[in-house]
Amino acid sequence: MTAQTPARPRKKKSRRGKFLIITVIVLGVLLVAADFALAAAGEYQIAQRMREKLQLNEDPSVRINGFPFTLQALRGDYKHVEIRAYGVPIRNEQQGVDLRDLDVEADLLHTRVELSDLLAGNVSKATIDTVKGSVRIKAMDLNRLANQVTPFDKLSIEPDNRAAATQAPADPAAPKTTAAIKLSGETNVAGKVVTLTAYGQIALVSGAIQINIDDIELNDASLKQIIPQLRQALAIKIDPGTLPFGATPTAVEVESGSFKLSGEIANVPLSQR
Repeated sequence: MTAQTPARPRKKKSRRGKFLIITVIVLGVLLVAADFALAAAGEYQIAQRMREKLQLNEDPSVRINGFPFTLQALRGDYKHVEIRAYGVPIRNEQQGVDLRDLDVEADLLHTRVELSDLLAGNVSKATIDTVKGSVRIKAMDLNRLANQVTPFDKLSIEPDNRAAATQAPADPAAPKTTAAIKLSGETNVAGKVVTLTAYGQIALVSGAIQINIDDIELNDASLKQIIPQLRQALAIKIDPGTLPFGATPTAVEVESGSFKLSGEIANVPLSQR
């Protein structure tokens, strides 16, 4: 019988292949980690600048979307940067603006800045192709503003789905300057708690939201004489001021729990408010 020779060279090749695979995996993990670390550094610098420019009490949430970040950094073109700040107070006594719980959002499309400038916090030369900005005005502020005329409690904001079912479909590309609303809450009449449901519209007027109430339903029909007073009390104008980066509001929307104003502006410097 002829003895078989052990296949030792194959074991060496197998070990060498495993080593190369492990090396590639480790390098990949390190590159991904470095990419995320570099992105985090860029997000921190943008957050610092936006806290100052948007006059916030704390750093906003900043996310630079897209992977890998390094490729965007080398090009100096960051396709989509999200900026989010919640519970923002805005007070301007001269303009009569006093809101305490705004949500402010800005989507920066194609922010152009060199990586060295970004990491150094120097955004004086940075520009943005398009900024889509929005603010949300929540029920807490609406309740407080309504209380200045008539005491309300537990006011809630919802879209009026009845109107949506009867209206013809709108052009989805066209800005919506009006929207149907449903407001629900409680008020006090001669020591008696009355539950109400109000239906109407919000309209975009000179960059502000104007509420107009058409119908009010009460849980006590004997108190229908107070409906005109309630309608007037809920005819509120809410002006949050300019949107992020000075964008002009061009659309309004009713969401569950809030009103939303939105608009966009093109070709703006990152350092602009």
